[in-house]
Amino acid sequence: MAGNVWIVAEHWKGAVSDATCELLALGRDLADRLGVRLEAVLLGHEARAMAASLGPADAVLYVDHPTLADAGGLQASRAIAALASARQPMAILVPATTVSWDLLGLLPARMGAPLVNFCRQVEVVDGALRVSSLLYGGKMAVTVAAGDGPVVLAVLPGIGPAAVEGAAAPAIEDVAVDLPGDPGVRLLEYQEPEAGDVDITQQDVLVAVGRGISSQANIEVAEELASALGGAVCGSRPVIDQGWLPLSRQVGKSGVTVRPRLYVAAGISGAPEHVEGMKGAELIVAVNTDAGAPIFSVAHYGIVDDATDVLEALAEAVARRKG
Repeated sequence: MAGNVWIVAEHWKGAVSDATCELLALGRDLADRLGVRLEAVLLGHEARAMAASLGPADAVLYVDHPTLADAGGLQASRAIAALASARQPMAILVPATTVSWDLLGLLPARMGAPLVNFCRQVEVVDGALRVSSLLYGGKMAVTVAAGDGPVVLAVLPGIGPAAVEGAAAPAIEDVAVDLPGDPGVRLLEYQEPEAGDVDITQQDVLVAVGRGISSQANIEVAEELASALGGAVCGSRPVIDQGWLPLSRQVGKSGVTVRPRLYVAAGISGAPEHVEGMKGAELIVAVNTDAGAPIFSVAHYGIVDDATDVLEALAEAVARRKG
């Protein structure tokens, strides 16, 4: 298989995303195993300084254009497809995030290349890429062997560690791409999370609640335990759909992927869509009244009991030990 490994350097409001740092680590490993170069594609306007943070890459292909100043898949797909046509990478790794979803829908079509979506593992087997992916909301796991031509991989955030900081600054190649002056789609505004909200992807401890906690009032019990453990509260989709927690706290396929040291799943049945977003936690403790709940199949410890009662008992026990 010829060609280098590329990662698309996703950035948001002037900062490289955490998902990009994870792709740099994954891409570095793949490129080394394949004996090829790792190149990062950075698109933007007056954003060249960000290239210095992409150190694990051997080189950064930087495209500067006024219409690339804001996130937008249409113009980005044109730029990357033009570069790929000229240089023929073997694989283009793109973060599977809300920032890059539109790019992932457009780039493979523009390139005439296959897309492997929801990648949870990418490895090298017998000198070729092999990709594990979840389809149909996590109900089907598949393994795909990449072909000889370029392939676009949509890599789920949180499936691996971020690149180690302190790598040497990569070589930067300024690349000119012919792009239309009118991008066709413009970013109107940023919608920020609610003030004071936390980034659950950065928490070491998460107390997750589901429909099994019965009412919104019982979230207070989860917050007491999370506070005692120095963590935060998150939830499954039914809880967010009912407005009990903000969307930024949703874990799962339609939310975010988390990898905390401790994940307490209280009153969560364990639908594949939710498990996809939290199964990478180091330690999973599940509480559910249903002994046959699917969540127990991924938990390290399981408690068959009322979720609210167990959360209260745990919060009291932790408080006593800390006191």
